[in-house]
Amino acid sequence: MNLANLGKAGLLVAQNRLQTAGHNINNAATAGYNRQTVLSQTAGATPTAGGWIGRGVQAVSVQRSYDNFLQNQLTSSLTRGAALKTYGDQISQINNLVADRTVGISPGIQKFFDSLDAVASAPADVAARQELIGQANSLAAQVRDANAFLDSQRANVNIQVDTTVTQINSYLDRIQDLNRQITTAKATNPGQPPNDLLDQRDQLVSDLGQLVDVKAYEQDDRVSLTIGNGQTVLGGDSVYHLETHPSKADPSRLAVNYTTKDAAGTIIPIEMSDKQITGGKLGGLLSFRSDALDATQNDLGRIALGISIALNEQHVKGYDLSGTQGGEFFNVGTPKVIGNEKNSATAGTPTASYVPGELSKITNQDYRVEFDGTNYAVTRVPEGTVLTPTVAGTTLSFDGVAIDTAGMAPAAGDSWLIQPTRDAAAAMTVTITDPAKVAAAGEVSPGVGAGTANGDNALELAALRSKKVLANGSMGMNEAYSQLVNTVAVKTQQNTTAQKAQETLVSQNYSAQQAVSGVNLDEEYINLQQYQEQYRAAARLIDTASTLFDTLLALRN
Repeated sequence: MNLANLGKAGLLVAQNRLQTAGHNINNAATAGYNRQTVLSQTAGATPTAGGWIGRGVQAVSVQRSYDNFLQNQLTSSLTRGAALKTYGDQISQINNLVADRTVGISPGIQKFFDSLDAVASAPADVAARQELIGQANSLAAQVRDANAFLDSQRANVNIQVDTTVTQINSYLDRIQDLNRQITTAKATNPGQPPNDLLDQRDQLVSDLGQLVDVKAYEQDDRVSLTIGNGQTVLGGDSVYHLETHPSKADPSRLAVNYTTKDAAGTIIPIEMSDKQITGGKLGGLLSFRSDALDATQNDLGRIALGISIALNEQHVKGYDLSGTQGGEFFNVGTPKVIGNEKNSATAGTPTASYVPGELSKITNQDYRVEFDGTNYAVTRVPEGTVLTPTVAGTTLSFDGVAIDTAGMAPAAGDSWLIQPTRDAAAAMTVTITDPAKVAAAGEVSPGVGAGTANGDNALELAALRSKKVLANGSMGMNEAYSQLVNTVAVKTQQNTTAQKAQETLVSQNYSAQQAVSGVNLDEEYINLQQYQEQYRAAARLIDTASTLFDTLLALRN
């Protein structure tokens, strides 16, 4: 009978090994699956006068080939790769928009100033004047169209942020469900790891990492997850879903909020800054918005202001065909002012304007104006430089922008976001429709134009083509646009280079992880043959035991 038990034990272990090998083969292409191996040990031995006689083999556990370090490396590289891909997908659209040198804004600027040269050469030529107005309208339309494209991209980013947050919450729920299944499985079969459930949970955490950078911590068979600066999104038996809400500082910007419980146990959302969220698709979207989209739209707005204000300041110094002093050539909007949603009811909204003669001081930054109960403080956003504004009565002046706080009653902690250039491109329209109103003539004496044949003011207008009117007198309009194009191109190329390097790193990390955890089909086929032989041998033991038993019975008879 001992021989039969030996055979039975061998059959059971061989059967477990065959089933596990089959399980490996079937899941060779399953994402996140880690190769499993049956761990066995001797079943011990029985003492006899002739020595210890072995009792066979027994299966101890089924172990997955898993290396936590390699898995974390792979997940981290995938997280970074997803962020770079998302950023690249978005910025490539801007690069395609601004880099077109045949029908874009750059040739539009050139054609506009060429038409000014033509008017300067023939100031009485109505056709030349009409061509100037046509080119001005074309340039303004191109600037507005480019801005509208950036606006649509901003709206698309908001949609993608909302969709991605919904996906993140779905993953959190599924990981929490697996936490519970794993806890139950271990309670049902203590000491034995539920390998397939563990694989599924690890894979979900890895998939979640491609949406947002998460930190995983395992304790008591459960995984807890945090994002940002340690904000818990899954802890214990609770899931703290992310939410999206319009930013309190800028409603056009969809912000991500993490949730927590207040003293009463009520779930409340807390807004996170874009910089807190890194990695994955969500991190890529937010990084693109703050690093590329905001800067590009602000740069475009500053160029629009440069053209509009510089042309207007010179145009009003000239005289049209009727001898009337010129008016504004382009429409110029006003700086955008947004009050924080958390402001006091009496805070009010300041009036903003551009300081005359300070066009060159206007930057591509936004500004946060804060009231501390006594004074106002101004900070460039996102640069972070704290400014000391010039104060004249109720007016604060900084970087070519004036803020009038008259009639306001703010409380300590109230703040406003000032965007001097964000919407400037959208406001750029040509105010002159009559060719005769083009103020091409110069002045011969105060208030007296030089006549219809004079093109002195048109020459001054055309000279603005190369005049350094922006960036504290360091850049002309074409230079500013070239800088915008180059900045976007450099960011696009840097991201492309980083993305290629990251793809190589992902491939290397995947190979390293698979070398430990992946299923090698050739190896499994060999294992199958070996386990079949073990199964047959164990079966022969049982057959031998049966034959011996029959022999004993025959001897007795």
